[in-house]
Amino acid sequence: MNDAERDRIARVLGRIPSGVFVLTARSAAGRTGMLASWVQQAGFDPPTVSVAVRKGRPIETLIDESRRFALNVVGTDPTAMFRHFGRGFTLDQDAFAGLDARDVEGGVAIDGVGLLACRVRNKFDAGDHWLYVGEVIRGEGDEDGTPYVHLRRNGLGY
Repeated sequence: MNDAERDRIARVLGRIPSGVFVLTARSAAGRTGMLASWVQQAGFDPPTVSVAVRKGRPIETLIDESRRFALNVVGTDPTAMFRHFGRGFTLDQDAFAGLDARDVEGGVAIDGVGLLACRVRNKFDAGDHWLYVGEVIRGEGDEDGTPYVHLRRNGLGY
């Protein structure tokens, strides 16, 4: 693929709208959270979602061990979540220090528009990311809340 084609692909991929979520997981090894934007509903019956996680992220260990995760839908002003989770956390750091957080099945709930607790159905190799498909086993949220939606300038990087 030449550079011009790669640039065209990057621009078009960046036009795919996505939200911002805080993906959380917990197991005997601990609990953590991270920002995730590659999240999509994947099925109706049973209700399923997919989420992409860069290979080697600490949360991968917790999801693989527990076979669970939780997605927190971030509202229209994501600034606080960007600041808090944008730096990343190791498993020995408290990713939820200073937040109103509570353990739920599959992960941790924080303030936001909604929460989906999921059980992992499958994990797929997607190159530099893992794609987890989770069956939604619990949902809660603010019916009037509006999620944050954004477009990237370049679809080949965060």
